[in-house]
Amino acid sequence: GGAPGLERDRIGTASRGPGSSCPLPAGAEEPGMEAEAQELPLGCGGGGGSPAAGRSPEDEERREPPQASVSNGGDAESGRELVELKVIWNKNKYDVKFCLDSTGAELKQKIHSLTGLPPAMQKVMFKGLLPEEKTLREIKVTNGAKIMVVGSTINDVLAVNTPKEAAQQEVKAEENKKEPLCRQKQHRKVLDKGKPDDVMPSVKGVQERLPTVPLSGMYNKSGGKVRLTFKLEQDQLWIGTKERTEKLPMGSIKNVVSEPIEGHEDYHMMAFQLGPTEASYYWVYWVPTQYVDAIKDTVLGKWQYF
Repeated sequence: GGAPGLERDRIGTASRGPGSSCPLPAGAEEPGMEAEAQELPLGCGGGGGSPAAGRSPEDEERREPPQASVSNGGDAESGRELVELKVIWNKNKYDVKFCLDSTGAELKQKIHSLTGLPPAMQKVMFKGLLPEEKTLREIKVTNGAKIMVVGSTINDVLAVNTPKEAAQQEVKAEENKKEPLCRQKQHRKVLDKGKPDDVMPSVKGVQERLPTVPLSGMYNKSGGKVRLTFKLEQDQLWIGTKERTEKLPMGSIKNVVSEPIEGHEDYHMMAFQLGPTEASYYWVYWVPTQYVDAIKDTVLGKWQYF
């Protein structure tokens, strides 16, 4: 008769586990366990009960929130690498710290807040026209980079105040430091052919709007005849040769440079930058001087409201 009772005591002791603080009579063991089990999910940290039931909910509660915050913190940090820029607009210089993973479009918004120049009226240049959809990191902007901004505020335009853009002034200053383009070997071979017989007449000391007819009678780099047609309603420049006509959106032309031809200062040599580097220049020779500024303004998007 004694053995079964002894067995029950052993089972009772085992079920209480080593963490139980006081020996209870066999009849009171089950209620004690139930009380402890009810308390544990509330995070009270009772010592008794089975290790699995006591530890798991508590560990889950403690472990998850830190993981979430670490993850969010990491994301925020990875996007916060800043780059120092010099934004130059209309003879004004702004020192700006900007996120390297922000896009060109977001930089335009920042420039808007600095200058009051709406993004749609900005022409932003860094090694050519700044792409709106790419990040500064993707186009390899580094600390100290100069960002050139061209454009006039509506107030400037209404006041018919059209100062020369800082970008064009800097380009001209750079050109003046170098050897004149027309002395360089690659250009001499075209210029030495002399002025084309059917080139359009030039007018010195006058700036004219673009003519309604194509500019014709000029040479390209290979010495072939070339004509320029400005399709303003389509916002395109058509470069035509005997073989074919290239139809270029104005917005795809990154820059326009020009220089008077020595000995024939009433004509210019002019280049349209079609890609990211100088290797992409499309050269045109014997452009009548009176149209040079109108061509630059039209291609580079100077705003006109009349």
